[in-house]
Amino acid sequence: MSSVFASERLLFTPAVPTADAIPTIFAFPNEYSIGITSLGYQIVWATLALNPAIQVSRLFTNLQESLPASPELVGFSLSWELDYGNVLALLEQLEIPLRAEQRSDRHPLVFGGGPVLTANPEPFADFFDVVLLGDGEHLLDAFVQAYQAVRGASRAEMLRHLAQVPGVYVPSLYAVEYITPDGAIATIRPQDAALPAEVEKQTYRGNVLSASTVVTEHAAWDNIYMVEVVRSCPEMCRFCLASYLTLPFRTASMEESLIPAIERGLAVTNRLGLLGASITQHPEFDTLLDYLSQPQFDDVRMTLASVRTNTVTEKLAQILVRHDTRSITIAVESGSDRLRRIINKKLETEEIVQAALYAKAGGLSSLKLYGMAGIPGEQPEDLDATVEMMRCLKKAAPGLRLTLGCSTFVPKSHTPFQWYGVRPDAEKRLKQLQKQLRPLGVDFRPESFNWSVIQALISRGDRRLSYLLEMVRHYGDSLGSYRRASKELRGQLPELDFYVYRDWSVDQVLPWDHLRGPLPKATLIKHRDSAIAEMTSPASAAV
Repeated sequence: MSSVFASERLLFTPAVPTADAIPTIFAFPNEYSIGITSLGYQIVWATLALNPAIQVSRLFTNLQESLPASPELVGFSLSWELDYGNVLALLEQLEIPLRAEQRSDRHPLVFGGGPVLTANPEPFADFFDVVLLGDGEHLLDAFVQAYQAVRGASRAEMLRHLAQVPGVYVPSLYAVEYITPDGAIATIRPQDAALPAEVEKQTYRGNVLSASTVVTEHAAWDNIYMVEVVRSCPEMCRFCLASYLTLPFRTASMEESLIPAIERGLAVTNRLGLLGASITQHPEFDTLLDYLSQPQFDDVRMTLASVRTNTVTEKLAQILVRHDTRSITIAVESGSDRLRRIINKKLETEEIVQAALYAKAGGLSSLKLYGMAGIPGEQPEDLDATVEMMRCLKKAAPGLRLTLGCSTFVPKSHTPFQWYGVRPDAEKRLKQLQKQLRPLGVDFRPESFNWSVIQALISRGDRRLSYLLEMVRHYGDSLGSYRRASKELRGQLPELDFYVYRDWSVDQVLPWDHLRGPLPKATLIKHRDSAIAEMTSPASAAV
């Protein structure tokens, strides 16, 4: 075994596999340091390792445990869209046909999960026999039990049985028809009436949330112990996948989840990461801060995920400084009150300024802000408002280092803005912001526009993209490679502009319409209509 694996400190005791345990490979399609820093990957691996009916081995792009010669299950956790190329490379390494239709009874079942596949598995559907949609707490055990019930049966029989399990999606059993080969989708239907018409994402509703199962110096954040404080976000910004896809908002119990987890982790390390989309909105967050302020935790290095702007306090800043953190991150999206109303960002500019004042007063040296360009309804005046907001922050909190990371709006499935395309002029808007902000002394960090285009293509893609993705991995990850592959496949799938830039009709069949998220489509349309009302409101004329 690699010395990297030997140096891991496990926070659980793996079960001893039974004699007839299912030989399983669980892979993360990137390097070990990245994969082992994924809390989701850690949890699924530990869940499998705790089951005596499973003999699980881990596989990364640069490291692997001893792998079974004839695995029955091969799983992947996909957290980043462009890691799909590594999924295909690992399948080739394991001598497994890339496409599910090419596999026979002698091949393992290939399953996948994680945020990318739960959001929209369709561009990757042809590569997976099974996709697990949603939270793994109950879904993973149900999947394993269902597999055990048909273990040894034909591949077709196994897949039909697994497709009856809530949250288990078998793409090959759902037929997609298109209006034309390069047109929109006409229908998505199960291949017979015994299959569910919709596969529903599974949601864990308990109050004991996740925490690290392993600590290692070889993680991307060395020796970090991660604790999930909240899951989802109650704010429901209309573009936000992290909120809409993971609803409802859930909080970890202080007594049953957070305190026991923190005590467990800090027994083996002094680096703590508090995770969640909106951790400061935990109803007992102040109590958690008081708990971590005890003398026995004075040497703990603490890292926080992005926090809600109007929950930043001087007390929070002081505690972070005491625990070796020098910056805090807030998501503001825009300096325009008008645009924040459109996206349902319940935040005023005065609250952003106040957060900066509290950060400085508490001793933090840096404030990082997340922004976005090309938001539906955005006008040039909204960009001016962002520049003015940053100017106000510089004036209000002199000496506080300001960083504005800015991405391009990318439509995401299961959100009210899934029908909007990327704005072609968004790259120009990013450059405009950069030109105006750099002279102010703001550290402006725009995300690659080309990466945003690729992200949009995959996030709105359907199954026809699988052929393009296979081609692109041999050409490279540049936008030019995607355009080259698209030209070679002309007539077999829509132009890239159809997926990336075009606004879609609410009557259009979406690639993920047969996969049920937390909210029905009718509710998403209502939320989109509320945004449109803000765009056209007379009050919106004032930024």
